[in-house]
Amino acid sequence: MAHRTVLMYMEIGCFVSCLCGWILVCSTLPTEYWTFSEVGSIVLTTSNYYSNLWKDCISDTTGVSDCKDYPSMLGLPVFLHACRALAVCAVITGFFGGVLTLIGMKCTKIGGSEIANARVTFAGGITYLVSGFCGMITYSWWANRIVTEFLDPHFREQKFEIGAAVFIGWGGSILLISGGTVLSYFSGKEGLPSSSPKRPRRPVSYATARTRRTYMLPASTSRVTLAPPLFYEGRTNRVPRATSKAGRTFSRDSFV
Repeated sequence: MAHRTVLMYMEIGCFVSCLCGWILVCSTLPTEYWTFSEVGSIVLTTSNYYSNLWKDCISDTTGVSDCKDYPSMLGLPVFLHACRALAVCAVITGFFGGVLTLIGMKCTKIGGSEIANARVTFAGGITYLVSGFCGMITYSWWANRIVTEFLDPHFREQKFEIGAAVFIGWGGSILLISGGTVLSYFSGKEGLPSSSPKRPRRPVSYATARTRRTYMLPASTSRVTLAPPLFYEGRTNRVPRATSKAGRTFSRDSFV
């Protein structure tokens, strides 16, 4: 009972961790500050450029800001399409991971047996892992591209820096991966037992050993014995004894 209680609180903690990570990942999609750059054109006016997966924005110190969506979806680079797809997959898989975990947790009592609930929780943990890895790949790939362009001396276009949304996404992805790993380990250990369990060995008794020694012939011989060898061993042992008794002589002194 105590072990089940510990597992129940562990599942609750992992679910809360994954839920917070999923919320952080979702919050980065509408945020514009994936990249930003400040350009001081005039002494009193500074232009701020920032962008995300969907649009580019510009603002200045006067409070005027303007955002513009990317003009053509087919004209965008493959890198941006891949980041969009991975980010959306992270949100979708995180949602289904939360549903599966809620069904399979021990405190909800929605599923059936303990093994069935553990298997559903294991599926939810794996889904959370997929969500976390999709988010981690998205933010790491985006940050790597920004850093590469910023440090490239031959890159003549405007250079950007890593925005706050990328750091928030990293934190959410780490929460998803850590919570999903713990959930998958403990629920898989409970719901997915070993497919080839060790069978208990039959204890060797005296009758079993005597039967094997008596009635099993070696592979090299082809003679079939209809009676146990012990019968012949006893018979052959009796012959010398009878012979010795018959051939023994007695003298008169032996009876005195």
